[in-house]
Amino acid sequence: MNQVAVGNIKIGYNQPLTIIAGPCVIESEKIIMEAAEKINAITRRLNMPLIFKSSYAKANRQSIDSFTGPGLERGLEILDKVKQQFGIPVITDIHTAAEAALVAEVADVLQIPAFLCRQTDIIVAAAKTGKVLNIKKGQFMAPDDMAAIAKKAEHFHNSQILLTERGTTFGYHNLVVDFRSLTIMRKLGYPVVFDVTHSLQLPGASSGKSGGQPEFIFPMARAAVAAGCDAVFLETHPCVEEALCDAANMLPLKRLENLLIQLKKLDVLRKQFSDFGHTMNQRAD
Repeated sequence: MNQVAVGNIKIGYNQPLTIIAGPCVIESEKIIMEAAEKINAITRRLNMPLIFKSSYAKANRQSIDSFTGPGLERGLEILDKVKQQFGIPVITDIHTAAEAALVAEVADVLQIPAFLCRQTDIIVAAAKTGKVLNIKKGQFMAPDDMAAIAKKAEHFHNSQILLTERGTTFGYHNLVVDFRSLTIMRKLGYPVVFDVTHSLQLPGASSGKSGGQPEFIFPMARAAVAAGCDAVFLETHPCVEEALCDAANMLPLKRLENLLIQLKKLDVLRKQFSDFGHTMNQRAD
C-alpha cells in the first residue's frame, strides 16, 4: 500500500490513525477558529494526527434555501488563518476543475466530493496540482470501481491518493455501509478513510434537506477502525443545534474527545493482530 504524506503526517499501513475533522461548512471565521482551536487541543492531548476540514462552498445542496458557505476567496482566507495560527494541515472540497489550482495554494489536501468522483476534468486538474487527493467513493459506486478513478490521477503522476467510504445509496433517503469496502479499497493500494458522519445522512429526508442518525456515530466509527481504516473523517461543530449545514448528522464537539479516546484504543489493539487480507495475500503468493 502507498503511504500518503500530508506535511509531517503519514497515512497508510501501520501508521497511527489520522483524524480529519471540522465543521461541515465555513459559517464564520469565529466558529471555524473556535472549532479548530478545540479540535487541535484534543488531538494534541491524545497525540493523534489531525487534518482540519471545512468547506468554503457546498455546491450540492438540494434546496435553493440551503446555506452554501462564504465562497472561494473568503473561505480560503479563513482556512489559511487556521493553518498559520495552529500549524495544522487543512482539507477542503473542490467542485470544478478551475478551482483546483486556486485551492491548492492553501489546502494541503484537495477533496473530490462523492457526487463528482467520476468527473475526469476535476480529477485531472486536482492531480496536476501535486497535492494529496481525497477522493470520496460515490454513493452509486462499488468499492473496486475506485481503481479506475485513482488511475486517472496516477496517469498525471500523482499517486498521493486517499479513498473515502461514505456509504452507498440504499433505497430512498437512506445509506448503508458495507465494511468490506474498506478492505477492498485498501487492496487497490491506497490508504482508506471512513467518513462516519456523512455515512449517517438520510439524504433529502427532511423537507428538502438531509436528515441524519448521529446516534450511530460512535458504533460506526468504532467498527471502521476495527475493520482497518487508516483515517476517520467526521464533521463536528461547537453548537450543532445552530449549525447551518448538516446539523442532523454532525457530532457535537463536546463529545469528540470521548470518541477519539475510544478510537485510539481500538486502533492500537487492531494493530496487534495480523491484517487478515494482508495475510491471505501473502499465502497466495
